Amino acid sequence: MLGQQAIRAGASLRSNNMRQPRNLVPVTRPVADASVEPALHVWSTPIDDVTDLLALLPGHQAVAWLRDGEGLIGWGEAARYEVAGSERFSRANRWWARVCDTATIDDAVMRPGSGPVAFASFAFDSDPGSSVLVVPEVVVGRRDGKAWLTVTSTSRQRPDIDLAATTTVHAPGVVAFESSEADLRLWESRVAEAIERIGRGELDKVVLARDVVATADQPIDVRHLLTRLSAEYPQCWAFSVDGLIGATPELLIRREGDRVTSRVLAGTIRSDSDSSEDGRLAQALLGSGKDQEEHRYAVSSVAAALATHCTDLEVPSQPSVLRLANVQHLATDVTGLLVHDTSVLALAASLHPTAAVCGTPTERAFAMIRSIELIERGRYAGPVGWIDANGDGEFGIALRCGQIDSDDPQSIRLFAGCGIVAGSDPQSEGAESEAKLLAMRHALSS
Repeated sequence: MLGQQAIRAGASLRSNNMRQPRNLVPVTRPVADASVEPALHVWSTPIDDVTDLLALLPGHQAVAWLRDGEGLIGWGEAARYEVAGSERFSRANRWWARVCDTATIDDAVMRPGSGPVAFASFAFDSDPGSSVLVVPEVVVGRRDGKAWLTVTSTSRQRPDIDLAATTTVHAPGVVAFESSEADLRLWESRVAEAIERIGRGELDKVVLARDVVATADQPIDVRHLLTRLSAEYPQCWAFSVDGLIGATPELLIRREGDRVTSRVLAGTIRSDSDSSEDGRLAQALLGSGKDQEEHRYAVSSVAAALATHCTDLEVPSQPSVLRLANVQHLATDVTGLLVHDTSVLALAASLHPTAAVCGTPTERAFAMIRSIELIERGRYAGPVGWIDANGDGEFGIALRCGQIDSDDPQSIRLFAGCGIVAGSDPQSEGAESEAKLLAMRHALSS
């Protein structure tokens, strides 16, 4: 295993890069910590195809971004940056640009996700909440049947990596959930309050979240959760960054060169194992005025944000239905072409928070969330994903997820949220939140 020396904010070293990354979007305010940090040395090489990325993960410091068997996994920490406050995105962008500018990069793969990669997870709100970027010591990527290995070190000599040196994955054992009917009824009362205020014209939509604490017999193994989530929800992006683990169906932004894509989800109904009943539910979702209204707000907010960066925006006039194991969503994919060389991190910052996780208008929805929501979201519903040295990458919205307690590895908070509009019903929203919690409940089972 490589050394655990971590980079902190404020690099000022210079080196000659073997691959010159595109310029990331600049910010005007300097990083607070001006201490000298060691430059990174990065090597990316092709390897034989890997059919099961999760099987390579060791049992500690695991990061992941996977969908249908492809993506990135990693472990170790060559660099780490934590940031809070309203400038968290711009400060993170500046830190990452500085890391890449000072790095020596030997990239024989030259595709999105090779070379230096940072996995990132951002707080939903500026206060409270801490955001984090992690540059793993080891990353294994897979795409289109091609795999590669990236090693990052503060040493100029490339370390040897044994990809076969894994450990046994442990199930969490018996899991107890600290939730009650009274907790659900209290949350539904807040939903009723939101509906009343929407009816008075204070705002159009607000998203309210709730949490459930689960305690396991054994320390929670991230690999167990990722394996269960990836198998059950192959259409979702399974992720793990600094103790936040989940499988999100919502892609906030993907950037590959000048092409960007965002998948918007809003409007939900349960799934059913009976195909005919499942189809009837899908048609009910498509015909629901309440769900269509909720979806329109979410699509409009994404399209408006991307319009400041893109041309040739393509926004389908009608949503489709995305069927998952536990729920079905109204879904719209928005695509466009970048006008300027804007990094995926800067794009994520301009999109967050979308109406799908906050509401409309944004400022009023934010204020209502802060005043009546019963929890602190932390990094739930914030952007989560990865960025490379060229500014390419993918960020989803941290949904269907849980946060492992950093002080108690046997405890995890599970989250679910629902979009509230004029036609919402508190009991129906409560049932929807329970359906959304099923993904993590099932992943925790043995």
